[in-house]
Amino acid sequence: MDAKEQAEGEKRVRDLLIGPLLRRGLVKPGAMTKAQFEEMLADLAKRLAYMTPPNLAALEEMAAAAPGGKDRDRFPIANAILKAATQIQPPADDASPLIRAVFAHAVGRQALAEGWAPELLDDLRRTRRWPGGYALGQIRQAAGEALRRHAHLAGADPARLDPAEAAWLRDREAQLARCRRIADLAGAAA
Repeated sequence: MDAKEQAEGEKRVRDLLIGPLLRRGLVKPGAMTKAQFEEMLADLAKRLAYMTPPNLAALEEMAAAAPGGKDRDRFPIANAILKAATQIQPPADDASPLIRAVFAHAVGRQALAEGWAPELLDDLRRTRRWPGGYALGQIRQAAGEALRRHAHLAGADPARLDPAEAAWLRDREAQLARCRRIADLAGAAA
């Protein structure tokens, strides 16, 4: 997402999510200062800039149904809104700071070099957590069959592959290319 798209997305978040919630009468959480509340809203706009207008409208409806505070008149905290947003429209892989950071790290570079980057990406999408040693072992183990199949099919004569094998190989190559693109973006951002 370039700077222009980011700015347009932030405006969309303010127009379709933040503004409507404030117009409903939801006020800043009691434990926050006005400056902290404004900072939270600005951060929300930045983080949700990727969302489409219909999904922002759905998020606004969900957030309005679950206000904070004992009188149910407080603006929901950012974490609750962000969690709901990932259920409605998860960020694209290249928009996730976590995914970018993992692919910029030695772990991501190793996954790319060894061919298990698609499984790493799947795990990151599912857990939204930095993979530890045990998780990395599980990811590598889960990738074993795909790695063997990829090595076998990539070394075969393309004319001799049946359509299902050729489709699987194309899909795997596309997944690997997507992971390399994320790593390239992460390297450029670092």
